[in-house]
Amino acid sequence: MSELTKEITAAERTEKAKQPLRVRLSKKKQKIIMWILTLFAAAAALIFLMPTFLTIANSFMSSSEISANYGIIFSEDDDGGKEYISEKINLKFIPDMVSFSQYYTVLFKSPDYLLKFWNSVILVVPIVIFQLLTASLAAYSFARLKGRMKEIIFFVYIVVMLMPYQVTLVPNYLISDWLHILNKRAAIILPGIFTPFAVFILSKIMRRIPVSLIEAAQLDGAGEFQIFAHICMPLCKSALFSVAILVFIDYWNMVEQPLVLLSDTNLYPLSVFLSQINSGEIGIAFAVATIYMIPTLLMFLYGEDYLVEGIAYSGGIKG
Repeated sequence: MSELTKEITAAERTEKAKQPLRVRLSKKKQKIIMWILTLFAAAAALIFLMPTFLTIANSFMSSSEISANYGIIFSEDDDGGKEYISEKINLKFIPDMVSFSQYYTVLFKSPDYLLKFWNSVILVVPIVIFQLLTASLAAYSFARLKGRMKEIIFFVYIVVMLMPYQVTLVPNYLISDWLHILNKRAAIILPGIFTPFAVFILSKIMRRIPVSLIEAAQLDGAGEFQIFAHICMPLCKSALFSVAILVFIDYWNMVEQPLVLLSDTNLYPLSVFLSQINSGEIGIAFAVATIYMIPTLLMFLYGEDYLVEGIAYSGGIKG
């Protein structure tokens, strides 16, 4: 067996020696370029992840250590404004002594933080669930129906989707006022349920379902609802997961909608409340921010494969 291996190795060397020098240099050049790109991507990833690592590490620092490292950033002048930063900031990724006092305060001593956290859950979870339900039904209609009117409505969906939320915020406010749901959770949930993003993604994917598969189901006596529930939905599983993750992250971080549509601060989600933590509780802010990141990180880690598959599948769709 060793002799055979030696013969194969000698044959490979002979084959490499026969290759032109230009080809061998080209392969070396490609390897060097690949290493450079890999190092660049690793450096970029490290820079983007640095704020996250810094937040998590600082959440385990004591209040005195946080004040010693970053107190000058959050100091105020006599008029209540921010003081000019004139000292060098000490960024620390490893605490001198691990302390859980910030988490103890957040979880046990100050129920306001947990209240805002559950406000976020109460607002976001219904939006995700009902948006997937309404979007999948609308997408199935766009995929199955034919005609000029369907194309016009779908074009309107695209136009609305391309608009930033700030453009539609005033109409949403007026409609919410007309429906008498201002300063209620419904003012946030109802507009979130009927956003066109999920409809656009799912309709494009449902159009790729083979017509022969649907026709075979119809020959077996399946109705439209059975085709939708037993054929389209299972085939769109990865797309549903990817849309759910993107919608969850989008509304989990919302700020403008609660500030405009809710006047009762007790209904504010944690995303709004984070910016209102005063300068004397910066350690609490680090701990709350870390807790606030956990649901989105879990969603991404659990559904990463579905997210990549769904985006790649929808990105290769034409028409």
